[in-house]
Amino acid sequence: MKAGKLIALGFSGILAAAGVTVATFEGQELTGYVDPVGIATTCYGHTETAVVGKEYTEDECLNLLADDLAAHNEQLMSAINIKLSQGEHIAYLSFHYNVGSGNFQSSTLLKKLNNNDRIGACNELSRWIFAKGEKLPGLITRREKERSICLDGVANVQSTIQQH
Repeated sequence: MKAGKLIALGFSGILAAAGVTVATFEGQELTGYVDPVGIATTCYGHTETAVVGKEYTEDECLNLLADDLAAHNEQLMSAINIKLSQGEHIAYLSFHYNVGSGNFQSSTLLKKLNNNDRIGACNELSRWIFAKGEKLPGLITRREKERSICLDGVANVQSTIQQH
């Protein structure tokens, strides 16, 4: 997945970077399938209109990813009352894409973030590694990467504040 493809679809740097992160962890599956928690899924983790067994083209998958990212970004930003760094934005958009709006909105992570506990919010990502009560190695890897991107973003915010 190249960021250039998402930029060509009109995405900004942050959304394109988040899209690459999402695509990397979701993987591309051109045939609809049932995910580990029983949800019909296709392409890059698209669920809303996924049909098990249906074949999708790469262009269809990119368009679904673009639409999904835009919707998730809108939901994410409407739930947050602080300005995010680029790293935080990428990490939280990837997380939101994976767990959904309902789980994000009711999370301790969001409460910490909106209380400006940026490091605490980033560290909450590591708790989201279970699917149906089972630790999934792919989620452990994904959350550590999201957490790292998030903490780098927080460090950049803090160093900028200290310079002023």
